[in-house]
Amino acid sequence: MNERFHHDMVWPATTQAADGMPRRPWTVAEIEAMVAAGIIDGDERFELIGGEVVPMSPKGARHELVKRDLNELFQPARPTGISIVPETTLRLDENAFLEPDFCVFPREIAPGDVRGHDVLLVIEIADTSLRYDLGRKIGIYATFGIPEVWVINANTLATHVHRALDAEGYRTVFEAGPADEIASVRVPEIKICLSGLGLKPV
Repeated sequence: MNERFHHDMVWPATTQAADGMPRRPWTVAEIEAMVAAGIIDGDERFELIGGEVVPMSPKGARHELVKRDLNELFQPARPTGISIVPETTLRLDENAFLEPDFCVFPREIAPGDVRGHDVLLVIEIADTSLRYDLGRKIGIYATFGIPEVWVINANTLATHVHRALDAEGYRTVFEAGPADEIASVRVPEIKICLSGLGLKPV
């Protein structure tokens, strides 16, 4: 867990929208209860950040193509004792959850019980959401101690790698091209070379 980020962070009792009116933050438990009651459609795509519901952009065909090919690559190569789960809900605290495209964590932990300090690697695939994924979302992953994050641009196939997390954030940040092979620091068996999968930039 990134102690400095986590303990210094205090979620507000209310949030403030552009119109200047206060908003009451939601908890993960309240959102899950509304989904269970049918108040919120279970298929609706959003994340909860500091109690604020953040709608997610619809996933385009390109996003789904890259995700499919990566999943087909990862699962046969998955090392014993490791889970590589697509689109699982990552509960960070009582006021926040995210929906990474792939979440890597020890297999002994059930997906619903995974917290930030359990995660070994997060992979995001971005088309329309690239700015958000490389901005606010990276900051949240750092805050909750995710040691390594890859953000793949679904169109250019560039992979933005963030690793070497410390109290100031990710010290190592670089961009790998489609023909470059990159491997996870914590789970080196997880590696990608996007052009090697037959994918081409658009």
